[in-house]
Amino acid sequence: MIHPQAIVEPGVTLGARTRVWAFAHIIGPAAIGEDCNICDHTFIEGGVRLGDRVTVKCGVFLWDGLIVEDDVFIGPCTAFTNDMRPRSRQNRGSYLTTTLRQGCSLGANATILPGLSIGRWAMVAAGAVVTSDVADFALVMGNPARHRGWVCRCGLKLPEIAHHRATCTCGLSYQLSGRTLSEDSPPLPVPAEPLP
Repeated sequence: MIHPQAIVEPGVTLGARTRVWAFAHIIGPAAIGEDCNICDHTFIEGGVRLGDRVTVKCGVFLWDGLIVEDDVFIGPCTAFTNDMRPRSRQNRGSYLTTTLRQGCSLGANATILPGLSIGRWAMVAAGAVVTSDVADFALVMGNPARHRGWVCRCGLKLPEIAHHRATCTCGLSYQLSGRTLSEDSPPLPVPAEPLP
């Protein structure tokens, strides 16, 4: 579904059941997976790659060098950059790669500096300024963003980790080894995003 007031330029790849809403502008050869939701007032440059079931909320601009894996949520007005030394009218030709790993969520107005990786199922709080890589399942917040705990695949903050283990109220359990949190039980299936 492409809204009549959206612009999807030639060369764009859109997966099945992906929805592009009003005033979105996508430049080719951007590739967008299946079951994605591209909300109003978004812009996607040609070098961007989005996986399946990605949500891009209103007021988000995705620049060349961004790779987004499956099941990622990008909150309203999240800001991305792809150049550490920008100057007017200077085209770098290539840009740092920023990777959003599977299932991570970025809160409204978060800022992500270029060349970083946001880990699987991590949670970036609203307004956070991310200046370094974020670990899988990590909760980060603040300016600059700092580690403030761990989150479950379901999105809830995990309770205090005791004896290197934590169990979420949803039933999933995790183990901590150094600064790496990993799932200890089979993951839940990812629910399909409801249609509006």
